[in-house]
Amino acid sequence: MGRATQSAYESIKNRLLGGTYEPGKKLSEEDLAAAVGVSRTPVREALRRLHAEGLVDWEANRGATVPAWRQQDLEEIFELRALLEGYGAELAAGRITPEEIARLRALCTEMEGYAASQRSDRADPIAVCNAQFHEIILGAGRNRRLSALLGAVVQTPLVNRTFRQYDETAMARSMSHHRELIDALEAGDRAWAGSVMRAHILAARATLGNP
Repeated sequence: MGRATQSAYESIKNRLLGGTYEPGKKLSEEDLAAAVGVSRTPVREALRRLHAEGLVDWEANRGATVPAWRQQDLEEIFELRALLEGYGAELAAGRITPEEIARLRALCTEMEGYAASQRSDRADPIAVCNAQFHEIILGAGRNRRLSALLGAVVQTPLVNRTFRQYDETAMARSMSHHRELIDALEAGDRAWAGSVMRAHILAARATLGNP
């Protein structure tokens, strides 16, 4: 991949993950090229890569658009996440290291700080920390195939959108789940860790299902 294409890819991806574009919005190659400061050819190549990663939709006669999820899509994505990440938490409960536990605790504290700040943009840094939190747990399971499967299921823009829709009750519940997950992992209790992870993800689904 050339430097211009890589630059376009990173810039457009950051905009997508940051919620710059609304679901269903058409992504004009000309507008994107002007926004990121490259020609249309690298933008076109970047969009193809983003389509392969599931971050944009692509139709022959329409071009690229930001994914807009139907209720059925939400159900499928979150049910798969609950199943796979619940299993991942069970694996992690028997394999996680003290160093990984310490990193999870630090991320929890950071997320709780953002949640308490009442900043209008708090969802963005929380989503970044949350992604790291889940990645550590998944990595602690030491199962590369599971990581690959989840990589195809987890839709990062959808996770970001979830945090933007949380009211104070939902946000507090999410933070509490994180703390309980750490307790379960540290105790080495597979059933407890899997149960909390599944509840955590299904609670997020309920928030998106009732915008």
